[in-house]
Parts: sequence; structure tokens; C-alpha cells
Amino acid sequence: MTTDLTAPVAAPDVAPIQRRTLRLLFGTQIIGGIGVTIGIAVGALLAARVAGTAVAGLAQSAAVVGGALLAVPITRIMNGHGRRPGLAVAYLAGAVGAVLVVLATVTRFVPLLFLGMLFFGGGTAANLQARYAAVDLAEPARRGRQLSLIVWATTIGAVAAPNFAALADHTTSGWGLPPLAGPFAFSAAAFVLAAGVLLALLRPDPLLTARRLAAADGPVAIPAPAVTPPAGAVTPPAGAVTPLAGAVTPSARTARRGAGMRAAWQVVRGRPAARLGIAAVAVGHVVMVAVMSMTPVRLGESHGDADVLRVVGIVLSLHIAGMYALSPLVGWLTDRLGRRAVILTGVGLLLAACAVAGTAGHHTPRLSIGLVLLGLGWSGTMVAGSTLLSDSVPAAVRPSVQGFSDLVMGLAGAGAAAVSGFVMRAAGYPVLTLLAAIAVVPLVALALRAVPAGAPDEED
Repeated sequence: MTTDLTAPVAAPDVAPIQRRTLRLLFGTQIIGGIGVTIGIAVGALLAARVAGTAVAGLAQSAAVVGGALLAVPITRIMNGHGRRPGLAVAYLAGAVGAVLVVLATVTRFVPLLFLGMLFFGGGTAANLQARYAAVDLAEPARRGRQLSLIVWATTIGAVAAPNFAALADHTTSGWGLPPLAGPFAFSAAAFVLAAGVLLALLRPDPLLTARRLAAADGPVAIPAPAVTPPAGAVTPPAGAVTPLAGAVTPSARTARRGAGMRAAWQVVRGRPAARLGIAAVAVGHVVMVAVMSMTPVRLGESHGDADVLRVVGIVLSLHIAGMYALSPLVGWLTDRLGRRAVILTGVGLLLAACAVAGTAGHHTPRLSIGLVLLGLGWSGTMVAGSTLLSDSVPAAVRPSVQGFSDLVMGLAGAGAAAVSGFVMRAAGYPVLTLLAAIAVVPLVALALRAVPAGAPDEED
């Protein structure tokens, strides 16, 4: 007996599935956030001991780049098999990376350290992709709130993890591990736990369920630029209606297996709202990373060795609170006021942050205010941009486009971190904040640009 996968799924069944999915993602985000942050908290110090201070920053950048690059294979897994195996593989890649970092610490083999940090980025990739899994089955009017809830869950793990670093190091010292290796051993355990929970409990898969629902809605016209047909395929005549991508047919299965970054770009290129969503996420991340990464250096210019770490900790804690603490409110505003309005509000906060931080001089309270505004601006562009992107593309190609967005965001952030150091050394912190403010101008132009008639905007 065969099962008709295109049969309609009863609408009342979706709500409990979505509630279960959100609860599960909320829990694994906390676990994953602990895994990422407990390692990153000591990553620079460990890299400095193994490879020297000069390359400690490069080791941290390797984790950022690794998280961005791993979005590509993770996206392919999600396209073919759903969110559950994709998120699990991402966490397991992070666990492998954490184990390699521990081995590099024991052997003091520098190339192994960099390889480990690249794979360690899988934990970050999983945490980022989870926000999209939260909206696969969400009602359009609640997507912003439910996405932001998963973003906010990361805060719990991120805030708690640094306090466990010393305990982890002390615990593993009895196992014969070198100092600072213990937190990465705990990261590996956290990632494995998160992967196991998702594999066992994330059923039914939210993405596959969303595709079945989309297929049950019947044929929907999709703009021509969305997906390029494979070589030799028969092109429908002009004006013909194409079945919604995601319907369970042989051609749809082929499209999903072949969907990748190139296909994602073709979808984004034909959809103004999708371009705006990706640009909002990437530009907000660039401004945040560029200014935040050099703020400790700025504080070091006015505080001595005796108290600079304490001051940096306070300022960055306030910044992280700005990034995550109010994300549920940002999500609610995204649903209430609209995606573009919140993106523009986020841009305004980023500009205010650059102005306040850039003119603060060595006045630490004012610089702290600037960093809080920076976090709030990032939250606005991240939550609203991610929600708009999810609204703007069909379910079948959504994972590819979301993975493409995270790839762009990660590489842009890594580039901003690398360039900011040179700008800081050559021209100083005020010039860095000025350049960061200028970087948002194209995003403003894109957000204010009128959407052509008939073009997909906030919902497909």
C-alpha cells in the first residue's frame, strides 16, 4: 500500500507540531549556545598558547569562516532530507572540530588547531539555521515573533557558558588535558547532545511538513527567474502555471537535490524582497562586527592592564544584551509594523551607535551606550531581515536561500573583522565607526526602493 504524500494535511494538526518544534529548538539552542560560547570564551587564549599571539585572531576568524562555509553542505542536506538531519550534521561537525582543537592543544600542532576551529564553526551554523526551522510552519503573521524567540534562546546559553569555562577546565585537568582544553571538551559533549536530541525528537520534520502543505495547496505561479530548469528540460509555454516548488513529483525531487548556492542566487536575483532580506542581515552583521571587534582595543587605550579586562567584560555584556535580550520585542514589532519598517529602524539604531561610539572618545559610559545601540540595531536587521527572507521564497528553495544568506553574512562578518584591525591601526576608532556608518547607505537605498508591480515582496 502506497502513501499519497500530496494529500492535504489537516490544518489543526499544524499548530501542535509547531509548538513542539519551537519547544525543542528552544532547548537545543540553549545547549548549542553553551557549546559555542564556552569554547569561544577561551579560544583566543588557547590559540595564543599553541600558535602564538600573532595568529590568535586568525584562529578565531577560522571559526567564523568555517560556520559560513559549512552552511553550503548543510543546506544541501536540508534540501534533500529536511531540517532534522541538517541541524544534526552541523552540530556533529562542531563536535568534531572541538575534539580536533583538544588534540591540537595536546600535540601543539598548529594546522590541526586551525582545522579544528573551522569545523567548530558548525555549532554556530546550526544555531543560525535553527531560526529558520522555527518559521517553516509558522503562520505568516507570527513568523517574526517565533523566529526571534529562537534567537533569544541562544542568549541563555551564551550568557551562562563563560561562567562554566573555569569549571570545565578544572574538571578536565584531572584527565591529563592541558589548560584551556577542557572547555572545548565540554563543547564537543554539548554539540553531541544537541544533535542526539534533534535526531530523536524533531519529528515530523518541519520543512518536509511545510512542503507537503504547500503541495496540497495546488499549483501556484512562480516567477521565471526563481529556478533554472536542468539542461534538456521542456520549458512550459509563456503564461503557463508551474506547480509550486515543493510538490512531491520527480521533477521537484530533482530540483531539490540540485538546489545549491547558484540556484539560491537565481531565486534571490528575481525577488526584490529576498535581496533586501539578505542585505539587511549581511550589512547589519558587518557594521556590528567591525565596531564591536575593535571596541576592546579602544578601551585598552584608556584603561590599564589592571582593570581593562573587567571593563571590556562589562561593555561587551551590555552589547550582547542589546543583541539578544529584546529580540522577542523586535520580533513582535516585525509582525506588527512590517519587515521593512523594522529593518529601517535597525539601520537608524546602527547609525546612532556609530555616532555615539565614534564621538565617545575615552568616555566609557558613552561608549557603552553606543555598544548597546549597536546590539539593538543588529537585532532589528537580523530578525526582520531573516523573517522577510523566509516570507519571500517558496518552501522548496527556502533552505538554499537561507543557507546562501548565512554564507554571505558569515563571510562578510569575517571580512569586516579582518579589515577593521587595519583601519583601527591606520586611522583610529572614530574613522572606523564613520566607515561602518557609510556601509549602511546601500541598505537604506534598497529598503526605500519601490517594489515593482507584481514582484514578490513580503509573502509568496
